[in-house]
Amino acid sequence: MSDGKLLTFVKELSLLLEQKPSEAVIFTEGKKLLENLIAVDDWLPEEFTKPHPQYYQQYLLYADPLDRFSVVSFVWGPGQKTPVHNHTVWGMVGQLRGQEKGTPYYRQANGEFKPGESSVSPPGHVDTVSPTTHDIHVVENNMSDQTSISIHVYGGNIGRIHRSVFDPVTGAEKSFVSGYANSVVPNLWNPA
Repeated sequence: MSDGKLLTFVKELSLLLEQKPSEAVIFTEGKKLLENLIAVDDWLPEEFTKPHPQYYQQYLLYADPLDRFSVVSFVWGPGQKTPVHNHTVWGMVGQLRGQEKGTPYYRQANGEFKPGESSVSPPGHVDTVSPTTHDIHVVENNMSDQTSISIHVYGGNIGRIHRSVFDPVTGAEKSFVSGYANSVVPNLWNPA
């Protein structure tokens, strides 16, 4: 892990969250911290960059012991995407490699979900999600021939939080807990 960049990010975000900031401050100051982390792609350990041939991978990089936040690498093979889903906590998504396309979904009066306007995130871009602004979307790898990787930071341990996926046609909601693809996390205190 190159020169402790992830450890520096974890320390700085921990100090910010100790101040119990508003979500607006997290999305301003915390976003700057995440932009710094993803500015140079030289720190993510190889084992947390591996795609799966069938579905995207969610690798835990750090979980705050007080469940204030978690840091996760999402690894997308070509053509991989999420279902329509929510988060229930604030989140920041920083693009590290490749490109991802995000599409917000909006519940209609009849219960179904309709897509909004999609946006593509290039490397270095940080997007946000939140139950207080908009929390339901689909994310997919926008690259047809390569892996894309994004670094997600959530206001809780996202792999343990009960969330929902939605059928866009019927609006039916199904609860899930995502978990993580890895069984060990990086050693932040022993950079290689």
